[in-house]
Amino acid sequence: MTDGSYGDDYQALLEMARDKTAAGRSLLANAMGDFFSQSNDVLTDHERTLMSGILRSLLHTAEMSVRRELANKLAALDNVPHELIVTLANDEIEVAYPILVKSKLLYDTDLIEIIRHRTLQHQLSIAMHRALSEGVSDALVENGDEDVIKTLLENTNARIAKSTMEYLVEQSKRVDSFQNPILRRPDLDRELAKRMYWWVSAALKIYVAEHFDIDPMELDEALDATVTEIMAHEAEPGVVVDRASELARRLAETRQITPEIMIGVLRKGEVPLFEAMFAEQTGLRLKLVRRFLLEPGGEALAVACKGIGMVKDDFATIFMRTRKARFGKPVINTSELTRVLELFDRVHLEPAQAMLAKWRRDPDYLNALRTLEKPVPDSRSDSEAS
Repeated sequence: MTDGSYGDDYQALLEMARDKTAAGRSLLANAMGDFFSQSNDVLTDHERTLMSGILRSLLHTAEMSVRRELANKLAALDNVPHELIVTLANDEIEVAYPILVKSKLLYDTDLIEIIRHRTLQHQLSIAMHRALSEGVSDALVENGDEDVIKTLLENTNARIAKSTMEYLVEQSKRVDSFQNPILRRPDLDRELAKRMYWWVSAALKIYVAEHFDIDPMELDEALDATVTEIMAHEAEPGVVVDRASELARRLAETRQITPEIMIGVLRKGEVPLFEAMFAEQTGLRLKLVRRFLLEPGGEALAVACKGIGMVKDDFATIFMRTRKARFGKPVINTSELTRVLELFDRVHLEPAQAMLAKWRRDPDYLNALRTLEKPVPDSRSDSEAS
């Protein structure tokens, strides 16, 4: 643009609009982008209407590269006609992206319409917008795409309603990728963080304890309350005869079975419920799980716990409590505990998972256990072992 008056620049733009070549389109787009960035409030309403009309007409005929460059120039401005911004926001994602992420001129209704009617890439871009209202966040969550929701959770400038956050906390039992961004949001309250403690990873458990000022004793009390609630549901009238298995199945469906919950159940002496939970976690038949718990050495229990990804400390607690529950031993034999923990350390995850798979097919676990420290068997060796 020239250094003359805005009127002169405006007339120059009108002249450029008559050039229908690709080069002319590109030059006009650049000039108009510059003009909006410099003009502030100097344009009259009539001039603004004409400029908007020219640009909208340009967008219908201009190449993608021209529209993309124009969108990049207009995204951060606050004096661009609203209808022009909406047009760009509904364009292909290569054009719409900077508008959806940066523009302050889009109304909530504009964003919600785009969420409902445009592509997944548009939704992801909106999830990164620098200032999202609760209503727009709700629309993104209602859409249900896990990548979009994760991106929204990572956007700490997005406001999320308390009820929506509670829903996402519950969903994080099923969707592991939600857990870390939820716990790192500045608007997450302490009670929701405490609730998540029972199903997040060991590293995130440490994060919860450190960043939400939660006393480990308080967590133990919360765990006891959860277990008590589970046991209360088990005792409700009308539950089928195999109450423990039915309850364990329902808890597994909602991903509420964790090592902490299983340990809490053992603390209360509810061995049948523990057995049913362990069967759900491993996919083994209940009869086989009971054989594991009765086995004096605990080798099969160690392999099964390693196969489902349990950490050593949790396995050690379960081993000791199941020994006490089954054999009434108030104190565990130190050499027995040392030996089974060494086995737990020695067995790697993949061989343990292969062993679990074999036990699901063949309950003759004593024969299978003899091959534990050999390479993971292939299908031929499996059939031979059977």
